[in-house]
Amino acid sequence: EVQLVESGGGLVQAGGSLRLSCAASGFTFDDYAIGWFRQAPGKEREGVSCISTSDGSTYYADSVKGRVTISSDNAKNTVYLQMNSLKPEDTAVYYCAADAWSPRAVTCDYLDVWGQGTLVTVSS
Repeated sequence: EVQLVESGGGLVQAGGSLRLSCAASGFTFDDYAIGWFRQAPGKEREGVSCISTSDGSTYYADSVKGRVTISSDNAKNTVYLQMNSLKPEDTAVYYCAADAWSPRAVTCDYLDVWGQGTLVTVSS
């Protein structure tokens, strides 16, 4: 069974940092696209960042460029999202998603398997 489990969310003050983790199981981690999406109350889901587990290429949404770093530890089947200089507008439920590598998947356009989400709250 393909499974994604997120962790690392929580409450942080504006300007602070958090690192989210996505532990994957049930599929071959290599040659996949894995990414982070977020959805704030009343807003559409947004692709935050995605990574190719084969060549490490990355995608970042303009809203987080320069503040967020995605990385993959293939030995641990885990993808991380390091978020710095957090803003109140970063408050959302953050979801991990995965799919076999494709041009759409590595640019966060479409991924098929989803985790349950972890809440990030940034206070002002």
